[in-house]
Amino acid sequence: MSWSIDLAPVLPVPLLWAAGAIAMALVALLFARRSRGAALRAAALCALILALLNPTLREEERESLANIALVLVDESTSQALERRPEQAAAIRKALDERLKGVKNLEVRWVEAARPSNDASARGTPLFAELNKALADTPPDRLAGVIMVTDGEVHDVPKTAAALGFDAPVHALLTGTPGEFDRRIEVLKAPRYGLVGQTRDIEIVVHETGDRTGERTSVTLNIRREGRSDEKRTAEIGKPVSIDMPFPHAGTNIIEVELPAAEGELTPANNRAVLSAEGVRENLRVLLVSGVPHAGERTWRNLLKSDAAVDLVHFTILRPPEKQDGTPINQLSLIQFPTKELFSDKINEFDLIIFDRYEHRGILQLLYYDNIQRYVDGHGGALLVAGGDDYASQTSVYRTPLAPALPAGPTGRVIEGPFKAKITSDGVKHPVTASLPGSNAADPNAQPSWGRWFRQAEVRPGRGRVVMSGAEDKPLLILDRKGKGRVALLTSDQAWLWARGYEGGGPHTDLLRRLAHWLMKEPELEEERLLASVAGMKITLERHSMEEKVEPVTLAGPGGEKSELMLEAAGPGIWKTTVDAKLPGLYKAESKSPSGPLTAVAHAGAEDPREMSEVTATPDNLKPLVEATGGGVFWTRAKGGAPDAVDVPRISMLADAKVLAGSGWMGLKDREAFLTKGVRLTPMFTGLLALTALLALLAAAWWREGK
Repeated sequence: MSWSIDLAPVLPVPLLWAAGAIAMALVALLFARRSRGAALRAAALCALILALLNPTLREEERESLANIALVLVDESTSQALERRPEQAAAIRKALDERLKGVKNLEVRWVEAARPSNDASARGTPLFAELNKALADTPPDRLAGVIMVTDGEVHDVPKTAAALGFDAPVHALLTGTPGEFDRRIEVLKAPRYGLVGQTRDIEIVVHETGDRTGERTSVTLNIRREGRSDEKRTAEIGKPVSIDMPFPHAGTNIIEVELPAAEGELTPANNRAVLSAEGVRENLRVLLVSGVPHAGERTWRNLLKSDAAVDLVHFTILRPPEKQDGTPINQLSLIQFPTKELFSDKINEFDLIIFDRYEHRGILQLLYYDNIQRYVDGHGGALLVAGGDDYASQTSVYRTPLAPALPAGPTGRVIEGPFKAKITSDGVKHPVTASLPGSNAADPNAQPSWGRWFRQAEVRPGRGRVVMSGAEDKPLLILDRKGKGRVALLTSDQAWLWARGYEGGGPHTDLLRRLAHWLMKEPELEEERLLASVAGMKITLERHSMEEKVEPVTLAGPGGEKSELMLEAAGPGIWKTTVDAKLPGLYKAESKSPSGPLTAVAHAGAEDPREMSEVTATPDNLKPLVEATGGGVFWTRAKGGAPDAVDVPRISMLADAKVLAGSGWMGLKDREAFLTKGVRLTPMFTGLLALTALLALLAAAWWREGK
């Protein structure tokens, strides 16, 4: 039960102040004149003002509310090092016993900063976890916050005001002062590089803790893809520059490792693994259209829209046999630079496309030999997209280019509507696999894309038929010829998809994949080995056109090798997942019809920021903790076992500003309560006030009348 006196003035407060001032002046005058009834008149005026103030006795029935203490236990990766788990468990046990001894206190335990795969939650975000716990904690009941941590917290507010509450924050530190550790910090690293070039990375080796008398230089082990290991000497605290090669497009990885030293806290941060994307310079494509037709604009728009492609496009508008008597000097047409393109600079192109092109004496037979050598020996790419032109007597197949082409024409042109279909090889090949609308998963279902109406019949000689057309004849054939690649599309009506005829079709996906496969894009290789990592689990994925694949040999950072069998996971895909025993760079190797395949991946700590600095420290939390009146305490008992800890005693204080000292920490007693009922009793109103006032006035008159 609680009592208090409330005032509810019947007049505005300024009027009461004015009346009080006048009353005091009158009383002072009466006393100055030594009037007999001065004291009684003063008492009457006081009674009048008291009545106007309307005092009320307030009687409350209260229920006391418990104070709340939040205890955050840091469970980040660095808390799992050395003997910290045992120490943290001992702190929790001792702290729980001390908190149970505090009366009227509710304790809420929060397991914070657990390792997560969420890229947005890296490091040790203890205060983010604190904000979540505060969401259902009344601020007027919060007695304090206690953090059990190693001090490596990455989201400490700059000011105590940013916390949003007025209560002490205490830190109980795991670990010991002066812990020794070495780590590698990356100062500069590229995100990408051109294939075949080398870029520099810059690292520095840091040392924490007292190692007086130890040498100041260390040996670094450097591992690069496709190269033997390299050793480099570096001085502690001084930057070291290391070259990073880009042997191929896609992800390139380099690993720098620092051998563990005696007495070091952990070797987990002695390794830096950097990955960067290898990109090729702009790909050069030569597109030769034999005649103007609706399809050439489709090819041109597709290739021009690709930022990675530099396109050179020629359309034959005036073949040599066209003789209409127009003088040459009156023609505005550009002469076709055949010698420059197909002899002098042919090897500068990554892909040559013949679109509805026929041999009509434009190119000398020697140039067709150059194209074949460009594919076979230089590793170039050739795409022939034709229709009735490929079946004619002037087909490019009837030139010295024929040995490079995977199929010869029969001379027949199939006229009539048909829908392109993905073949059994096509569902596995990256060029045609999962094309939108293919319905390849259901053999009885028709594709949802539009129809084409013309196709040249061919006899396949080499390569893989990935799409079929009219009468199930080959529509798209892909082949590897020597060092290069060749594709043959036996219809010139892909533009119908681009125009949206009968709903159109995935012309952009198909033609872009086709062009980039020919130009050896790594992601479109039909024989591929991939390695990915989630924590300490390595997933190997093998793509192949074969019915079965060879086992994969996995080599770990310690030199151990294991042979793994992969399981089918879809058309042309095999997978398996294994646990990595040690953190570091893992290399996978397997055999394929196109040669040996390799893939690399790094297994280890998923949170580089968390493991960059792991030595226990009070420096990060101390400014904020002291600003709230709290304290930072080392807990490991000197010379004791890992689970021997010294936890400060706990006191509950109401109005103190300093809530920590040597061997003790304080919590704020908020004295919170819940009001269950209120009773108001007037103290000086009505008949009581009137009687007192009249009595005092009568006494004053009586006294003055004597």
